Amino acid sequence: MKTALQDDSTQGQAIDFDDVRTEFHALLSGCAVYDLSGRAKIALTGGDRVRWLNGMISNNVRDLAPGHGVYSFVLNAQGRIQGDLYAFNRGESVLVDTERAQRDKVWELFDHYIIADDVEMADVSDKIAALGLTGPESRAMLEGAGVKAPELAYLQFADVQWQQIAVTVLRAGEEAKESWQVWIAPEHANTLWDALVKAGAKPTGSAALNLFRISRGIPQFGQDIRDRDLPQETGQTRALNFTKGCYLGQEIVERIRSRGAVHRQFKAFAVEGPLPEPGSKIQADGKEVGEITSSAILPLPSGDRGVALGYVRREASGKELIVGNSRLTPAPSPLESVT
Repeated sequence: MKTALQDDSTQGQAIDFDDVRTEFHALLSGCAVYDLSGRAKIALTGGDRVRWLNGMISNNVRDLAPGHGVYSFVLNAQGRIQGDLYAFNRGESVLVDTERAQRDKVWELFDHYIIADDVEMADVSDKIAALGLTGPESRAMLEGAGVKAPELAYLQFADVQWQQIAVTVLRAGEEAKESWQVWIAPEHANTLWDALVKAGAKPTGSAALNLFRISRGIPQFGQDIRDRDLPQETGQTRALNFTKGCYLGQEIVERIRSRGAVHRQFKAFAVEGPLPEPGSKIQADGKEVGEITSSAILPLPSGDRGVALGYVRREASGKELIVGNSRLTPAPSPLESVT
């Protein structure tokens, strides 16, 4: 029988359980609980931490109030995306949260640009365990397990007590609707997991979480976002701030904004026909106009539905899109509403 929480061999991925369909339905209409302990967390301290980080990432941390976070890209000087992350203002430090697979690259990039700045980095990944809950019943499950869930804005967090243990409750991003995280000392994580499961949360693994990600049209770095992609191509305007001033890659981002468009755009598609594999080329009028980056069969209550994510060139708008023997129809997110 699989254990509740991952070990180091899973490299930051939530383990899979036994019933992906049931887990996916919990994400949509109930409450799914999953392990996020494998995500990398880097604490930035020092008097220059806010000013320095504001010059490193694409979103605004200069004006970020304590107890709040932002989603952001890390770019190179050519404006290409090198990684994505969340930055949280914890008062005496800024906590950077990213995927474990991106940890080394983000660390090296940050370290390269700390020159005469009063900034210190510390990897605190092993000191903070994190559990995620997603689904319309998530808040009720938190309360049922005895965890106070304050009224919070998206990416706002609060420190609370649970069974005389200090925990941090975070309301996660609005792209997942009702979604929460609880940060806790690793030695207490299994106890909290058991309490959430007892309250009714469904243990959920990486396969169902990936289906949910695709269903929400959320691109993943390394899969849908590559280091050759430009920020505006991904459609993730939530990662950008256009009034914060200079940062690494800002000149390119501003040039694209002033021109008003990019040549290609990240899109979600309903698929009619065989499911295309990631990397498959999209064609219109016999010409290559894009590519698929993610695809899945969503086990929806109304029946299984093929969907995909990918990039398509602007001039293909309104044309019939073909991948192999399949037809693509651009669709709004969330894709679980596609019929």
